[in-house]
Amino acid sequence: MPIKIPDTLPARSILEGENIFVMTQSRAVHQDIRPLKLLILNLMPTKVTTETQLLRCLSNTPLQIEVELMQTRTHNARNTSQEHLLSFYTTFDKVCQNKYDGLIITGAPVESLEFEDVDYWPELCDIMEWSKTNVFSTFHICWGAQAGLYYHYNIKKYPLEKKLFGVFLHERLAFDCPLMRGFDDSFRAPHSRLAENRVADLQAVGELAVLAASREAGLYLAMSRDGRQIFVEGHSEYDAETLSLEYFRDAGKGIDIALPQNYFPDNDPAKAPVKTWRSHAHLLYSNWLNYYVYQATPFDLPSIGEQNRL
Repeated sequence: MPIKIPDTLPARSILEGENIFVMTQSRAVHQDIRPLKLLILNLMPTKVTTETQLLRCLSNTPLQIEVELMQTRTHNARNTSQEHLLSFYTTFDKVCQNKYDGLIITGAPVESLEFEDVDYWPELCDIMEWSKTNVFSTFHICWGAQAGLYYHYNIKKYPLEKKLFGVFLHERLAFDCPLMRGFDDSFRAPHSRLAENRVADLQAVGELAVLAASREAGLYLAMSRDGRQIFVEGHSEYDAETLSLEYFRDAGKGIDIALPQNYFPDNDPAKAPVKTWRSHAHLLYSNWLNYYVYQATPFDLPSIGEQNRL
């Protein structure tokens, strides 16, 4: 089954060109089923790119998914047109009475700041608190994962001496967790960040399980034991060329940036990178949707927050 998105969302033509089945709102209204309701809080400056990447990852499932896009009201996005934001994005004050099967909180380029110094931090705290009763499972990405770990478990982030940038090999640490079902024992995923959470800090919290980590990149995947909170420190949703575009953008600005590790063939930026994490990315999102959203969320959405996980 497809992802249900607005008829005119730019991602629609891109995904249809990749033979990904997307369903417009006008067609979906004729199907008599309850789709999963997902809310994406997009904190990235490149909103169109990020929403397309996430929709692509969410597409590899037999479930029908209804996606709503949200931006923060207390931060002015400068890299996305106001026309796009007004057409396709909502704000928290307009959805705070709603309930959702799932929520995705993206990363954001604010890792060098203390959480409390981010201009939309109070609003994000309100959203994360609201998610405890109005969302069944929340999927946090990169800085969004660091923010979630800090807010929910008081786990601090640590600045890195240099940017963690590249594609790294990760080891599977959990073999009986449905979120990891079908994963290879070792798999690759991209990272692009200036801070980290440490595995030992999460292992000291009994409510959390560390599922995957890398000798080079550190923590990659963790979750609350009830499945209500998922934390991904990397960017499995990235396209093949995402790190390349970031590298050339910064290099063109005169920023001292190293080549992304394990990315360009022969470490030659003139050669097109090869995507080696596509299957893992689709598996991660489909497992989350299947085991922690679809099979666990109540059919009656208003009852979210009133039921306990079995």
